[in-house]
Amino acid sequence: MAGYKLKTKRSAAKRYRVTGKGRIKVGRKGKRHILSNKSRNRKRGLQGTTLLEGGDEAMAKSLLPYG
Repeated sequence: MAGYKLKTKRSAAKRYRVTGKGRIKVGRKGKRHILSNKSRNRKRGLQGTTLLEGGDEAMAKSLLPYG
């Protein structure tokens, strides 16, 4: 008899991606609005993604049971 299925937190599924090695990849904060006050170099530094560290990574993994 199969056990019950765990539900994925949909808000976490939209924010996080799991890499091949099991790390959690996330987009950088601070690039959604009020961009006119930020310098070009600062906005360029916000491009791309970053990996979560420590407790944040453990929290994200708990929200993505099949990630």
